[in-house]
Formats: sequence, structure tokens, C-alpha cells
Amino acid sequence: MSADDGEIRTLIERWAEAVHRGDMAGVLADHSDDIVMFDVPPPYEGARGIDAYRETWPPFFEWQSKGARFEIVSLDITAGEDIAFAHALLRCGIEKELADNPDNRLRLTVGLRKEEGRWLVAHEHHSFPDSSV
Repeated sequence: MSADDGEIRTLIERWAEAVHRGDMAGVLADHSDDIVMFDVPPPYEGARGIDAYRETWPPFFEWQSKGARFEIVSLDITAGEDIAFAHALLRCGIEKELADNPDNRLRLTVGLRKEEGRWLVAHEHHSFPDSSV
């Protein structure tokens, strides 16, 4: 594992822990001001910019406070000199949902860029498989 891979792994693991704690400052840390996030719930055109990104989290934190999990199961990273991406699978749900469908995973893709020697998340994409088909 390269130093960049390790830095990115730590950044994403810290972010996931902050999400699970409902720690907004931790969730926003290491994200670019011009982040674009495509998420499971609306807005359909995605959240564009750090302020819009911030606004997406309170409803998730409220849902999660009812006992939901948010745990990284696997995380793979590909890093170049100043651009990187990572993809992960997470257990995300309340205990009943996880018990009813133990193989369901939240899919996460993260795009990063290095600015002034520091990795920043510039893009996030969250999705669940469509189990209705």
C-alpha cells in the first residue's frame, strides 16, 4: 500500500466513523468546497457545493439515531499523483433491515484530488441495489 493509499483509507474511515456518530464537522472535513454528491434520496440533480452537501446530512443523522449501522465492509483505492478514486461497500440500515436482507450493501464511490499536498473528496456517489427487479 502506498502512502497515498494509506492517507485516503484513513480519510474515508474517519469520514465513515463521523457519519456513524452524527458528527457534522467530521463529515465535512476533507471535502472540497465544490463537492458534488449523488445520493440515494433527492435532490435528483445531486448536491453541489459544500453547503448543499451539508444540508443532506441532518435527515440521515435523524434516521440513523434510531439505531442504524453505517460500517465499511470493504474499501478499495486507486491513487495517482493528484487524482484518486475509491469504492466501498457498507452495511447501512437498522437491525431489522439488515436481518431481513443481510447481503444488502450501500455502494459508495469517492473521487478525490490532491490540493497543496492534501487529499480532498471532490465527489461522492451513494447507491443501493434495486431489489425490486
